[in-house]
Amino acid sequence: MSSFVAESFIIVGLTLEGRRFRPSDWAERLCGIMSVFGAERRMAYSPYVQPGTHEGEKGVFVDARIRDIEPMAYAFLVNFAKDNNLKVAAWNPA
Repeated sequence: MSSFVAESFIIVGLTLEGRRFRPSDWAERLCGIMSVFGAERRMAYSPYVQPGTHEGEKGVFVDARIRDIEPMAYAFLVNFAKDNNLKVAAWNPA
């Protein structure tokens, strides 16, 4: 039986057909779902799911460590990219 190894990745805001994903704030919305309240009683993006840009396109950077903390969140993000036919790029958080 082989075990699945979680990998870090970027969900890129382009479909596999090359169309820009909408709405324009999709990355911030997706990261907002994974937000947490900090010590200052303010919302903050999870350190494992961050919006950003990749090769000039909006994206969501997903650190594989989130799978160990919350496997359902990792699966949700993987399925979000699949369900919306979005490009995914490998990412190595240093």
